[in-house]
Amino acid sequence: MSLKLSVIIPCYNEKNTIAEIVRRVRAVELASEIIVVDDGSTDGTREVLAEIEPGDDLKIFCHDHNQGKGAAVRTGFQAASGDVLLIQDADLEYDPRDYPVLLRPIEEGISPVVYGSRFLGGPRKAMFFWNMVANRTLTFVTNILYNSILSDMETCYKVFRAEVVRGIPLRSRRFDFEPEVTAKVLKRGYRIYEVPISYNGREWSEGKKISWRDGVIALWTLFRYRFTE
Repeated sequence: MSLKLSVIIPCYNEKNTIAEIVRRVRAVELASEIIVVDDGSTDGTREVLAEIEPGDDLKIFCHDHNQGKGAAVRTGFQAASGDVLLIQDADLEYDPRDYPVLLRPIEEGISPVVYGSRFLGGPRKAMFFWNMVANRTLTFVTNILYNSILSDMETCYKVFRAEVVRGIPLRSRRFDFEPEVTAKVLKRGYRIYEVPISYNGREWSEGKKISWRDGVIALWTLFRYRFTE
């Protein structure tokens, strides 16, 4: 691609998957730089990161203590030098082979912001029912408050022209990053373009971290940023 792509991978206690996700990102051969931000892992993730084959494409940053996904993404944004920034979770739920479809609307000038939706007909592993209800509820509230028609606000796959997010003050430190960045993008008049992606959701026993409390915080975040900056 002609645009330089920075892939930001926030991770916390992902020793079983972090090396594999870096391998998969490298395998699609689209990222100019891969920025891994370890958010204070205590399970040996940092030791695994130290063993990954080094290269000019890989940059690793480590937080001294756990601060949350939002804080890790913000560190990645600050370190990124690409024209396009793509968020990639470290847990193998999302497949980097979807990068071409995610990047195409930006490359073609259709939109500077693209979300990969799990609800537009792509192949997916069945989600937990209540997780799906929470996701749909938060997306519905987003659409009401911000006059949009998104299908998957909580998706990991969020892709931005760099100038979009560099002009937005982001404050959230945990999973409330997702509603905050969506709210602020929409308030600035950007129309988010959605594309279908595949999804392989993992089980709670495999380390899934989000909880119902995060859903409540996300709901509050949506209302908060509708009326404040």
